[in-house]
Amino acid sequence: MKTYIKRQILLKVIMKLLLITIVVLTIVFTNIGCDILVTRYEEEQKEEEELADIDFQEIIDLPVPKIKSEMSLEEAIITRRSIRSFDGKELNLEQISQILWAAQGITDERGHRAAPSAGALYPLEIYVVKKDGIYHYIPEGHKIEMILKGDARKKLSDVCLGQKWVEDAPIDIIITGIYKRTTIKYGDRGIRYVYLEAGTACQNILLQAVSLGLGAVPVGAFHDNQIQEVLNLEKEEIPLFVIPIGYEKQQ
Repeated sequence: MKTYIKRQILLKVIMKLLLITIVVLTIVFTNIGCDILVTRYEEEQKEEEELADIDFQEIIDLPVPKIKSEMSLEEAIITRRSIRSFDGKELNLEQISQILWAAQGITDERGHRAAPSAGALYPLEIYVVKKDGIYHYIPEGHKIEMILKGDARKKLSDVCLGQKWVEDAPIDIIITGIYKRTTIKYGDRGIRYVYLEAGTACQNILLQAVSLGLGAVPVGAFHDNQIQEVLNLEKEEIPLFVIPIGYEKQQ
């Protein structure tokens, strides 16, 4: 009789333990299921946002750049100064077209560009930050593509250590470099070649701005990773110059 009672008690204990185990497992798997649903929902939201970004992407054909101007190269060189005060007047598409062409525009049928590039590997990318959004320059076909909506000039100014002229200028040109395009052929020496090319492109932009009656200043003080965030760049694409451009504010 005692053995029977002991078995019954043991059986009840085992049943309680099984019941507790089932309850615990139910809670665990329910939480896991909820986490999976939440993760999936977040992924779907991100996909919808990315699709929305694609919807607003806009490609604009730029006006054909001019190859003659009223100002000589020598005049542009002697006139160029770093301008940090802008009156806010907007630039037109013809002016923006000319500036981008001077930076990385294609200048012959073989695809060579306005700035020399080691091995013709062209590691530079050019962006335009305007009040309506951020644009990426496409040399092939001389176009710009909107990649982000909205005025990012205040954010850009902040990551440039608060340099106000970055926010005040109607446009900011950003030059970035993708080193591996050059280092794949030249090794570590290729990094220097990217810097040389960026400097050449920058000077082209500055002189072109002068010939258009505009002022500009090259900016090199900024947080690389934060500019990458503003432009939504990959880590391999390194910002090299920020160049505010506009009409000089008259004192």
